Amino acid sequence: MTENGSSPTSRRALLLAAGSAGVAALTAACAGPAGTRGAAGQPSASPTLPPSPGGSSPACVLAVEAGAGPYYLDLDRVRSDITEDRKGVPFRLDLTVVRASAGCRPVTDAAVDIWHADASGAYSTGGATFLRGTQVTDAAGRSTFRTIVPGWYAGLAPHIHFKVRPDRRTGTTSQFFFPEDVLVRVYARPPYAERRAPQHPNARDSRYRASGAAMTLALVPDGDGYRAAYTVGIA
Repeated sequence: MTENGSSPTSRRALLLAAGSAGVAALTAACAGPAGTRGAAGQPSASPTLPPSPGGSSPACVLAVEAGAGPYYLDLDRVRSDITEDRKGVPFRLDLTVVRASAGCRPVTDAAVDIWHADASGAYSTGGATFLRGTQVTDAAGRSTFRTIVPGWYAGLAPHIHFKVRPDRRTGTTSQFFFPEDVLVRVYARPPYAERRAPQHPNARDSRYRASGAAMTLALVPDGDGYRAAYTVGIA
């Protein structure tokens, strides 16, 4: 079984633009020409949304939606800290959800789910719930998760799955990647160092090569760990 139950074949009008400054950063990114840079500061090969009939709508980067995979569990565990008893390098993820089709306005009360593997590459299954959780966006479209940097497994680039559900009927699923240089440093630390890490955790994954430029988080040091901010726009 592949890690994602279905290959990422459907393209949706999903804007995914990184920015630690929230909506202001997204607006600035959208104002750029087609081929604007993604979260990793690399050129994005994804197509862009066309302008609105009035010509005032900014061009926005499109991303490939990824399958939820066999590990997604709709637990609705509303919590910010999803670490539980898992050891690893601390990681804080600040997300902002905006409506790209409505002037990049914040989306309030959207459920945001994230889930990922622990330092050994294992997901919680059955009755376990570690490294899974849900947050509901506030009036500014923001949510925050505290977790750890995920480990590697199955020849895939380390990643965090996420799903945005603005209502009970719709949802968008994708995944975030990590800069490879940061992963190499993290995997030299315990408990990751208990396994021999791949020399190039990302380059071996075709999914990363396809969408990593737009979906790689820009990490900055934060105490003993890291943090990143990302603005997720939905159409």
